[in-house]
Amino acid sequence: MSQARLGLKIRLHHGADVAMGPGKAELLAAIAAHGSISAAARVMGLSYRRAWLLVETMNRSFTQPLVSTLAGGKRGGGTQLTALGEQVLRRYQNLCAKAEAAVQQDYTELAELLCSLPEEAD
Repeated sequence: MSQARLGLKIRLHHGADVAMGPGKAELLAAIAAHGSISAAARVMGLSYRRAWLLVETMNRSFTQPLVSTLAGGKRGGGTQLTALGEQVLRRYQNLCAKAEAAVQQDYTELAELLCSLPEEAD
């Protein structure tokens, strides 16, 4: 069973947009950790434009923006999560953890029915 892994992907749809999903949550966490969209994009292997479009989608999907940008200047600009952004990220992560816990027993039983993968040659 060590060859099996569970990979749930929970997405919150808002009209035609995905308001929150695993990639957007990862982006929010990276923005919180690095203080900029460009640094978060680099860490994730995204273009700045792609990261910015994801932020725009999140910001327009919720009642208030999740990410706020600070204008540049002597000390430079930056980006941070708003209080709502921190709350949405925390709640999304909790939702994912609860979903994985809820399906763990069935996953374990199902994974035990998988056949073994052939060994890879070195």
